[in-house]
Amino acid sequence: MSALAKNYNRRKIAFKRGKGSFLYSTNGKKYLDFVQGIAVNSLGHANPKLIRAIQNQSRKIWHVSNAFLIPEGERLAKRLTNKTFAENVIFQNSGAEATEAAIKVARRYFYVKGKPKKNKILCIKNSFHGRTIAAIYASGSKKMTEGFGPKVTGFDHIEFKDFKPRFPNLKNKIKKNTAAIMVETVMGEGGIKPIPVKCLKYLRKICNKKKILLILDEVQCGIGRSGKFFAYEYANIKPDIVPIAKGLGGGFPIGALLMTKKVASSMVPGTHGSTFGGNPLAMSVGNAVLDEIFKIGFLKNVQKISKYFHLELNKIKNDYPHVIKEVRGLGLLIGLKLFNNQNKFIKKLEDNKLLTIKAAENVVRILPPLNVKKSEINLALKIIKKVCRDFNT
Repeated sequence: MSALAKNYNRRKIAFKRGKGSFLYSTNGKKYLDFVQGIAVNSLGHANPKLIRAIQNQSRKIWHVSNAFLIPEGERLAKRLTNKTFAENVIFQNSGAEATEAAIKVARRYFYVKGKPKKNKILCIKNSFHGRTIAAIYASGSKKMTEGFGPKVTGFDHIEFKDFKPRFPNLKNKIKKNTAAIMVETVMGEGGIKPIPVKCLKYLRKICNKKKILLILDEVQCGIGRSGKFFAYEYANIKPDIVPIAKGLGGGFPIGALLMTKKVASSMVPGTHGSTFGGNPLAMSVGNAVLDEIFKIGFLKNVQKISKYFHLELNKIKNDYPHVIKEVRGLGLLIGLKLFNNQNKFIKKLEDNKLLTIKAAENVVRILPPLNVKKSEINLALKIIKKVCRDFNT
């Protein structure tokens, strides 16, 4: 009997090794892995360049306290700010921690401005920002918050259906004590739903008008997954705060908070910290990931291959309109909204050696590595088509 707590409903399968887009189970079976740790293994399994970065750094120094300068972190922070809106970075270990830091920074910003009561964050109901106590109440999901009272206050919510070009209900939700609006640029756990470009532009416009902050959670959709370095780039806007994680470490735990200098100036020594955040080992891996993603043509290829994948998935949808209701997503963050039971569909895919994972709204989530090969996409399409055919009969 396992000594692990049962807070995960684990599938009865384990793996002994991985290579690129594939995993090899302990019983010798080969699987095409389009889960990739839930958008974490941005460069696939056992990437030799990431292995080399870990090996090289591990021979020198693993960890020092943030009481000292960490050159590897200085370099990673500078590379992130050079490529984004941000001017300052706080390193963390996970997306949830990065989200917590975002909440703290937004509140602290107005506190320093002499507005301590301006401390509420407006979020989308049933979104996902992590599993900490504050993050689950930010998400506003009854399923996530049940049994974890008392309620963490400081969050208001809007429905996703409010996201129309004119946002008729949004203005009414912004109060005198609203400090920021926080949304996932692409809702991941919530069903692979990109916030439309018009809506993102409107969010920036209304935040400017109301003099509040715009927080765009790119923990899952950032670091190239959308085909851009960050998904907000499609809207040609600049947020104030962006929490990131997942793909930045390519499988190694890294989180970070990107901020404008204006916002970051409120965070003085003692206001936030992390024992492990920004350690040399994590920073070296992060730099190795960026070495690949920043290569000329890398993101263009993500856009090209994801366009092909979406096009072919829509062909399958048209062939099996009673199985697939909608193909969703952006770049290589893809969702298939089904008419049928998603769990059965995912199991059938697994039986055919394709690994996927579910999201809300009866969506099957598909997350290849960013360096996936076209032949691997074609293999996945072949398996998905076969499973659709089985469901259609």
